[in-house]
Amino acid sequence: MTASRLLAALLIAAAAFAAHAQSGSAAPLQGEVLEVKDVDAYSYLRLKTKDGETWAAVTRAPVKKGDRVTIDNPMVMRNFESKTLKKTFDQIVFGSIADPNAPRGAKPAGVTAAAAPAHGMSGTPAAAPAPVKVPKATGPDARTVAEVVAGKATLKGKPVVVHGQVVKVSSGILGKNWLHLQDGSGTAAAGTNDILVTTKATAAVGDIVNVKGIVRTDVDLGSGYAYAVLIEDAALSK
Repeated sequence: MTASRLLAALLIAAAAFAAHAQSGSAAPLQGEVLEVKDVDAYSYLRLKTKDGETWAAVTRAPVKKGDRVTIDNPMVMRNFESKTLKKTFDQIVFGSIADPNAPRGAKPAGVTAAAAPAHGMSGTPAAAPAPVKVPKATGPDARTVAEVVAGKATLKGKPVVVHGQVVKVSSGILGKNWLHLQDGSGTAAAGTNDILVTTKATAAVGDIVNVKGIVRTDVDLGSGYAYAVLIEDAALSK
């Protein structure tokens, strides 16, 4: 995987979700640009902030030394390695350059409420949602979320159909939308109540959908971003 693809994955969601990732402050990060390194579709910025110097990574932007920038939705990563720059950052902030003309409190384009940094890289909602209870899909490939997670070894590489509620959305990552689906089966304690789905289709948090895709296991994006199981390239219907 290229460094730009990995960086895109880190910015999401999706991902989401490595053990060594930490959620950054919900407050925007402001600072003066001391150095710019552009790679592929991203810009690495060394910033002078009120708390000292820090590195940040954003979608490539026409930023130059001496500019003052505000980074929305900051998320802090520790020990992040950029193979393109051949550099490991002890700490780096991922986010989006704020639009100075956007209304106060607006989120950058493509960031949904469910993907906002206040939820953290773990994807856990800021406030506990109402319990989800959705009937199981029908047909020979029908499975509950818990059945997919618990039966991943047997289902690897096979098609499944899951009927569930979208509880989180991260859009436009690696050319796909990344959805978290729950149906009321399984438990959070066992990690069997939620399944990650990648799709070209669009959905919003709260939608009840059927997803049909292929079960993939042990998906490793590098730098500790690994998924034991997910449903890949799913078709959605409501």
